[in-house]
Amino acid sequence: MPKATPPTSQPSQPSQTSRPVRRTGSGLRERKKIKTRQAIRRAALRLFAEQGYEATPVDRIAAAADVSTSTVFRYFPAKEDIVLTDEYDALMAEAIRERPRDEPPTASLRHAVVGLLGPAAGAEREELLARLALVRQVPALRARMSGGLADSGTLLGEALAERSGRSPDDFEVRVAVGAVLGALREAVFHCLDHHPPATATTATTARATATRANAMTTAIDRALDLLARGIPL
Repeated sequence: MPKATPPTSQPSQPSQTSRPVRRTGSGLRERKKIKTRQAIRRAALRLFAEQGYEATPVDRIAAAADVSTSTVFRYFPAKEDIVLTDEYDALMAEAIRERPRDEPPTASLRHAVVGLLGPAAGAEREELLARLALVRQVPALRARMSGGLADSGTLLGEALAERSGRSPDDFEVRVAVGAVLGALREAVFHCLDHHPPATATTATTARATATRANAMTTAIDRALDLLARGIPL
């Protein structure tokens, strides 16, 4: 999933039997930070859809989110980060930890990723799809995402290492993580190439969102199945 910098909440901790689902620092101050970050991101996505990514300056995003430009940069050091940063890596890692230990890693990954694209994700699913579409369309976002995959790999590697009793720096773990991230990226881009963002009415957009989410789930299934079968070509 898209990442340029890790979430501003908390770093990953070693696995424990009963681990809370990313609620560390969930006091009033942290909730206000999350609310502000979400408001900035949603305002930006709305403006990007209306005016285009390149034609939307940060000061206009700040005005639309009713915050100062300095506040935008405090939460997102660069304009690209508004699209790329989120909390999904930590959610995926937590979901993997909650899967049965004897389940194949690719099956656990499938459940973790698909949970972000299912109907239960609600408006967040539409936002995620819009952000992924922007990454596919804008070269600057793709370039910055490539650097951020290291952060995704760290959290994913920790979760997979705990399941297998290995170190996150273990050679096999690192290769597996690299293969998984590459497979997910190509599955997402392949889906977006064949299911471009909707631009019609709200009802049509809702249907198109469900169609693209289902298509992306199918593409991810295919990619992870290919890895599980040893990449037979």
